[in-house]
Amino acid sequence: MKFALKMLSTAAVAFFPQWATAGAVDQLHQFLTNTRTLKADFSQVVIGKGGRKPQQSSGTVAILRPGKLRWDIQKPFPQLVVGDGEKIWIYDPELKQVTVRKAGQAISGSPAALLAGSNELEKNFTLAEAGTDEGLDWVEATPKVSESGFEKVRLGFTGSDLKAMELHDSFGQRTLIRFSGLERNAALPATTFKFVPPAGVDVVGE
Repeated sequence: MKFALKMLSTAAVAFFPQWATAGAVDQLHQFLTNTRTLKADFSQVVIGKGGRKPQQSSGTVAILRPGKLRWDIQKPFPQLVVGDGEKIWIYDPELKQVTVRKAGQAISGSPAALLAGSNELEKNFTLAEAGTDEGLDWVEATPKVSESGFEKVRLGFTGSDLKAMELHDSFGQRTLIRFSGLERNAALPATTFKFVPPAGVDVVGE
């Protein structure tokens, strides 16, 4: 009986390889293929090299693929990142400063490209299965260019739902992001991805 079950299991793998090989990389591709817009709440923990006290923050994220995003940190210190498809605006209300860069330079090899970029991920990243942990299926993305500032990015899925991201930068820092209340393909106002620098702030960059 055990031999028969083993043979049946082997035959199933042989005849249905797509079931046997499906994993987080496939989940990532399916997620991007089926996602035009995305919005969610997030909580973020930054762990410094050497075990320094973690920095915690939270806020909201919105994405319109390809190329537009809004990353709004609300607590404990506000900071806003807006990508309008042409430029990336980074606004720090406390410093009264806006940094602006061309979107292509800022996004192409960055973690944002995994969610806001095109479906052609392998142009900028090497993707690999990273196993299962914390009940999530993980895919690891390694940038193909060193200028990205990140050594690797991990994305955690439950089925077709993105639940987490982990960013490992070149300074030995880890950023752990958890998503909640995620909605896909909801209508988003056009103003979500527009940014006008407030009066009186310094604008640095382009």
